[in-house]
Amino acid sequence: MSQPQSRLLDLLRQASARQIVAAPDGMMRGLADEREPFPFLAIVGHTEMKLALLLAVVNPRVGGVLLLGPRGTAKTTSVRALVDVLPQVRHSLCPNGCTEEMLAAKGIAGICQDCARKAGYGEPLTSLDRVRIVELPLNARYEDVVGGINERLALEQQRVRLEKGLLAQADQNILYIDEINLLDPQIINAILDAAAQGFFTVRRGPQKLTYWSRFLLIGSMNPEEGGLRPQIMDRFGLRVAVKGLADAAERYQAYERSVRYQLDPDGLAAAFASEMLALAAEVEQAQARLNGVVVSRPGRELGLGLIQEMGIASNRAEIALFEAARAYAAIDERDEVTAADVQLVAPLALRLRRSPALDQFFRELDLEDARLQHASRLPAVPDTPEAPQSGQTP
Repeated sequence: MSQPQSRLLDLLRQASARQIVAAPDGMMRGLADEREPFPFLAIVGHTEMKLALLLAVVNPRVGGVLLLGPRGTAKTTSVRALVDVLPQVRHSLCPNGCTEEMLAAKGIAGICQDCARKAGYGEPLTSLDRVRIVELPLNARYEDVVGGINERLALEQQRVRLEKGLLAQADQNILYIDEINLLDPQIINAILDAAAQGFFTVRRGPQKLTYWSRFLLIGSMNPEEGGLRPQIMDRFGLRVAVKGLADAAERYQAYERSVRYQLDPDGLAAAFASEMLALAAEVEQAQARLNGVVVSRPGRELGLGLIQEMGIASNRAEIALFEAARAYAAIDERDEVTAADVQLVAPLALRLRRSPALDQFFRELDLEDARLQHASRLPAVPDTPEAPQSGQTP
């Protein structure tokens, strides 16, 4: 089956930046935290990784992205480079997370007193802001992530007050975890809990604090340093195998752009500015179009057939596959998902979903069930021996 003609794929593959602003060799401009981010379209190759990240940004219902590959293959650079193409979203202006949506759904009783007063005066409860990337440090403590007691306040004023953690900052943003396979299991469990429910509750004795935590989860890891538990792996909708660039010309081009960024980040950003603006506009338009995109019957049949053929048990496979295909069609300005769309995103959504251990478990279970069925068809065995007849010796 031929692949669909895709303006998105063309843009990812052909971003050229023909005129790169020159900078004097050896001159570094500004501090690292003041630099322009590395342009997303300046990343050489890695089309599948860039595609997966864009699909997740357009449609967070795909369930996040996991990047698996060796060190130095632009995984972290690609995630951070998303900052210039992220859409806008309404963030709450209230520490309690109150929004106009909550007011409309639950009335005045559904928001805090301060926001109820604001609403009464017609003041906004939210502001339009760009989606942000919140990075989780590998050395983060559990309390840093989920929240806990304000230690300074407890020591200085002998007062106990709960504060939100990093999961609250990630609400309606992207939560990025590098080297996710090395993260503390307790923290991973908390993140998965928040991702599944959309909120998190901190309890310390009689005190309780609940906050929103709706985020797009992106993780990266080097398989050489260990794997992920199946429970965690299953939570990622799209999985990308990030390999090193095979083409020598591409490798040298990647080197040139990396050096140019170190010397003149503003110049590299300017060289890709027009293409980045076009990509950002496509992402925003795709999000607006997404709700009207439906899966065609051929697309549905192909997707379900692939999942059945692969022997995948988790229903998250269908969610990731069809939601990714819907995002792809939306970016391509179409209202219907074709079979070709499903075929294109299938490797991202379906790889690494089979479990050899589960396959072996169910094979043994089927064998045991077959033996039980066979045993049930054998003649019944009496529970007690028959009594001896008259004149017989017992």
